[in-house]
Amino acid sequence: MNGTPTPHPEAVVRLDDVRKIYRGSKNTVAALEGVTVGLPRGSFTAVMGPSGSGKSTFLHCAAGLDRPTSGSVRLDGVELTELGERELTRLRRERIGFVFQAFNLLPALDVVDNVTLPLRLAGRRPDKREVDEVIERVGLADRRRNRPGELSGGQQQRVAIARALVTRPAVVFGDEPTGALDTHTAREVLGLLREAVQWAGQTVAMVTHDPVAASHADRVIFLADGRIVGTLEQPTADEVADRMTQLGAWAQGTPRGARR
Repeated sequence: MNGTPTPHPEAVVRLDDVRKIYRGSKNTVAALEGVTVGLPRGSFTAVMGPSGSGKSTFLHCAAGLDRPTSGSVRLDGVELTELGERELTRLRRERIGFVFQAFNLLPALDVVDNVTLPLRLAGRRPDKREVDEVIERVGLADRRRNRPGELSGGQQQRVAIARALVTRPAVVFGDEPTGALDTHTAREVLGLLREAVQWAGQTVAMVTHDPVAASHADRVIFLADGRIVGTLEQPTADEVADRMTQLGAWAQGTPRGARR
């Protein structure tokens, strides 16, 4: 439906029986309970579920931002649960791109410097041709020397996408990347992520609450109560909205504790 080539069957990210338990002074919350799933290389996956279903915890564990209580997380062939904090930081910097709702740009830096920041932090000298190419691909060739305050919200998110792609990561994780954008701008941003999958073979995994955003993905994974409760292949917005309505009704009738 989206014109994406059939993804390579290899999973660039693989979670096996992942559990994440948060223990507080008064209660214990199981945010993920035995999640097993792979994200194929060269694919676009959306992750959805009711509030408290475990979406953010799923993303954080898959990206090495949080450690699972038990289970295995492999990213580009590396077992994340066996890495120390310094090794995890290096892997995130070199092999993962992030696109957040809040853009997270440095206001004192222009477009070029914001885009190349991950390379410089990794001690890599930016290749001007590659940097120019990624900035042009996101439609900001004429904004190279503008700072974030001089850009619209959509343009700032384009900078964030260029920054995520410039290191040629194994996977790009998006956390509600269109949540702060109007409908038209959100569609353009999703088109850029779709293009990265289609033409560059990038792997993208995105947490979203928006059925229209999810319809740009190859597959939607639905979470509820910390478990995967279904998937949709080549989804439409109506199909996603219908499934979310069903899950919302289910979650309202579920007496279990809140999840992250």
